[in-house]
Amino acid sequence: MSVPTLKQAPLHENTRVMGVGAYRPDVIVTNEDVCQWIDSSDEWIRQRTGIITRHRASADISVIDMAEGASREALQKAGIEASQLGAVIVSTVTHPYATPSAAASLADRLGATPAPAFDISAACAGYCYGIAQADALVRSGAADYVLVVGAEKLSDVIDNTERTISFLLGDGAGAVVIGPSETPGIGPSVWGSDGSKWDAIGMTGSMLDLRGPASAGAEGGAPGTGEAAVADPALWPTLRQDGQTVFRWAVWEMAKVAQQALDAAGITADDLAAFIPHQANMRIIDEMAKKLKLPGTVIIARDIADAGNTSAASIPLATHRLLQENPQLSGGLALQIGFGAGLVFGAQVIVLP
Repeated sequence: MSVPTLKQAPLHENTRVMGVGAYRPDVIVTNEDVCQWIDSSDEWIRQRTGIITRHRASADISVIDMAEGASREALQKAGIEASQLGAVIVSTVTHPYATPSAAASLADRLGATPAPAFDISAACAGYCYGIAQADALVRSGAADYVLVVGAEKLSDVIDNTERTISFLLGDGAGAVVIGPSETPGIGPSVWGSDGSKWDAIGMTGSMLDLRGPASAGAEGGAPGTGEAAVADPALWPTLRQDGQTVFRWAVWEMAKVAQQALDAAGITADDLAAFIPHQANMRIIDEMAKKLKLPGTVIIARDIADAGNTSAASIPLATHRLLQENPQLSGGLALQIGFGAGLVFGAQVIVLP
């Protein structure tokens, strides 16, 4: 008995970033504002982090709202309709629902239905993870165009009086469209994780802590009913980090990953037009640039000064600003690298749209 030969999707040899969009909330939080909650100063925050202001979303603006704003600009710049999207990927750790995904709602709002849609939980590396997946989807023929979004409302998961991370964080969204290309536009992804440092950045508790006695079936509600009173609001999980562990890991290990991405792409630092690292801390950015021996001709993204650390949104937001302020970079090579809670990391060299 002969077995029929299966058809497979036609392949795309190359991919590229076609357009970049951004959404920056209009509430500006200064260092002076932050110092109402923590014992610090504008000078100390600037010297230690490079941050001057950060954007935060008002209560009525959601992760999906910000993702939509960034996505519409990315689609317009890419010159395609949402109906042409073969997949929608949202990288976020602050969508307040475990399910359904932010991506499914975003796809519906944009008019991308019935494109597959899913979220990625990879913290500050989430955008680079999304690029890795979008690149593979397009090259494999599974999609012609993929929307990748990094969107975060970190102000929902911080305690303003906490000193290890809260003053660093901002809100926002960045988006790109990935599609086929006649020439290579996205280098090989170098990505991975180190779960041995799982607790270096994370939440102060789990969502189960909020269920209080109900989760154990104590008086006031049966397990799974959700009918018991919510536990002490002070148990609401918020972000914190072991700053020294994260700083050392980022400076020493992520410079190696960045170099691996250059090597995988077959280029050197001298070939770069721009360096776009995750906007975690200006000192980390400066140290990585030194270790990579970037020449003075390479423009380094420093969006953190005005936007703060926006986790999965930081690289596309920084890319958007870089292209706005330096339009001559279009068509040049950029090294991008994300790293954060997990600990996770991802990097690629791309051709800027």
